[in-house]
Amino acid sequence: MTTYVSKELQAGLDAVRTVNLKRSSRMMVEANGKAFRVLRFWDTGFALDMADAPNLRGFVDLYERGFHLYQCLIVASAEEGGQMIYEFKRLTAVHTKAPLDFVMDHPDVSGLLEERFL
Repeated sequence: MTTYVSKELQAGLDAVRTVNLKRSSRMMVEANGKAFRVLRFWDTGFALDMADAPNLRGFVDLYERGFHLYQCLIVASAEEGGQMIYEFKRLTAVHTKAPLDFVMDHPDVSGLLEERFL
């Protein structure tokens, strides 16, 4: 039995794999006002489709299902199987509220128990 796969067949398999990754991915990267679908994401980087992705570099924003998750400083590192691999130089989570730089005297109360329950 041989494990040889023709170039045409391998290209077809790669194309189907890319379409499935695009369909299942919910993450998007936005750079310079343009959005690109993230095919794979891991803790040190992410991958975009080579056909869609320019050679990105610098600050980008990562979104998942429309929610802004991260601000990133990235650099293109390699091309692998029709995908462009980007690595993070910095990955910062986005918060909905600004962090406090002081101690609150009376923190917000989420509920109040009456004396009979104490």
